Amino acid sequence: MAGPAVGLWLFEQRGFADILADVVPWLETFCDPVETKASGDVDFWVRDGSALGLRAFDPAGVGVFFLSEDEEMPAEDEDYSSFSRPPAQGLVVGTGCSGSVNHVLLGHLTLALACRLDAMVDFDGLLSSRPGTGEDTGTETALARGRALASTLPGTLAEVSYDTGGGGRWHRHVGDVEFLRAWLRHPDFHLIK
Repeated sequence: MAGPAVGLWLFEQRGFADILADVVPWLETFCDPVETKASGDVDFWVRDGSALGLRAFDPAGVGVFFLSEDEEMPAEDEDYSSFSRPPAQGLVVGTGCSGSVNHVLLGHLTLALACRLDAMVDFDGLLSSRPGTGEDTGTETALARGRALASTLPGTLAEVSYDTGGGGRWHRHVGDVEFLRAWLRHPDFHLIK
């Protein structure tokens, strides 16, 4: 089963190879193996969470993580008016497995990468208290719950609208490091998959 993925929005253009030259040696300090694919994407397995400020975890439930360039970023159909300028580049970091340990690891990886790269975090959907199984997150109720959550946590959490096709629009949340740090401590913390 595929796990969650998040985007990292960079507001200064950098070559992906330059980003990897910075990030891969850091990953190698707590991940094993770290593999650069022919596509340029990187797969890695987290073996030591202490580098991310985490206690020991059972590696049996932990899947492969990946880092890749988001070639669709910036997107023409997204409304970036909440930001002083649109993002110049996007990255995707995600995991191939779901489960709470993977959500937590991905959240802390994302926080560390966002700090390292001076990036905003695209949650690829609306955050709120954990929706019920099968609950549609594309509703006004879900949007209201997301707004309520955002009002209780520090930092910035912006709504970015995008084209859903057929003339429709919907929203995703994009937050800063301060928001993600607080969201990681929230009892309902989860990422979107």
